Amino acid sequence: MGGSTPNVDCDASVLMLEDDKFVSKSNLIYFGNLKSKDGSVVHSGDNLTGDGAGDDEQIMIDLPRIPASVNKLVFVVNIYDCVRRNQDFGMIQNAFIRVVNAANNEELVKFNLTDNYSGKTSLVVAEIYRHGSEWKFGAVGNGTTDPGLQQIVARYQ
Repeated sequence: MGGSTPNVDCDASVLMLEDDKFVSKSNLIYFGNLKSKDGSVVHSGDNLTGDGAGDDEQIMIDLPRIPASVNKLVFVVNIYDCVRRNQDFGMIQNAFIRVVNAANNEELVKFNLTDNYSGKTSLVVAEIYRHGSEWKFGAVGNGTTDPGLQQIVARYQ
């Protein structure tokens, strides 16, 4: 996740699903839980301001280390405290979410949050899911008005 406008705190997170369901708080990797128990998913930490160039928050995934019980990873971003601050993605300049294959630096998907998500406060960006013995990637790009991470997680319970 990169770019942004100062004073808008965008947070990137990953939900680790088992049989497409969110079953444990430890399966939520975000600024309050920076690493999965097995170390397969690691969050770089919270960027509170959005200042600076490049990727502000990063989440690194080591697919071979993902536990067999986890069948899907859901990547989301939301605006922290959006209701009280009366903020949405349309207020952000030069903000984007991208998924990159670290092995070859290939950009798999990029969403510009300013162009398409005015009025939205959270976004389900993409999924990586098991298909037989291999992992598949799917771009989602579903903007919602969920006011926080708790409501996003509730969609998968």
